Amino acid sequence: METKTVKPGEQVDRQSRILEAALDLLSRHGISGVNMRAVAREAGVALGLVNYYYEDKLSLIRAALHRVDQHDLMLLTPDLGSSPGEQLKKALQRVAGPEFLTMQYLSLRLHLWALAQAHEDFASINAAAFERYLQGLATLICNARPELSNEECRERAADIVVVQNGMWLTALLGVDKDSIRRSIARTEEIAFAA
Repeated sequence: METKTVKPGEQVDRQSRILEAALDLLSRHGISGVNMRAVAREAGVALGLVNYYYEDKLSLIRAALHRVDQHDLMLLTPDLGSSPGEQLKKALQRVAGPEFLTMQYLSLRLHLWALAQAHEDFASINAAAFERYLQGLATLICNARPELSNEECRERAADIVVVQNGMWLTALLGVDKDSIRRSIARTEEIAFAA
C-alpha cells in the first residue's frame, strides 16, 4: 500500500483553511456555531485532521483569536520605502479597507469582543492582542512624531483605537463613505496634532 506524503506547505494550507473556517463560522453563528465537525465540513477536510491540529473547541478558538491578532498587527506593518509619516498614514488608512467594512468581518469582531467578556482565556488573549496593537500604533506615532514622549504617543494611539472601533461599529449601520473618510482624517489629526 502506498502512503501519500504531505508536504509542509500543504499542512500550513490545511491548518490555515481550518482556522479560516472557524472564523467564518464564528462570524455567522457565534461560538455556538463552532464545533469540530462543522469546522471540518466548512474547511473541506476530514474531522480527524481538525482533531489532529486542535485538541478541542477551546484550543481551536484560541488559535483563531491568535490569527485575528496577526491580521491586526499586519495593519501596522510599515512600508519601509516610505517616510515614518507616510507609514503612519498608510496604517491608519488600512483599517478602513473594504475587507474590514464587510458584515462578515464586523460580525466576527463583535463575536470576538463578546467572547473576551465570556471566557477568561479569551479575555487574556484579547487583552494581549490589544496591547500589541496599541503599542505598535504608538510606535508608528513616535516614529512619525519623535518630539512626542512615549506616553503621549500611547495616549494618541488609544484615542485613535476608539475612533477606529467606532468606525467599525457604525459601519454596521451603513455609514456612507464620506463618514469613513472623515473618521480616517480624524485619526490622522489625532496622530499628527501639534
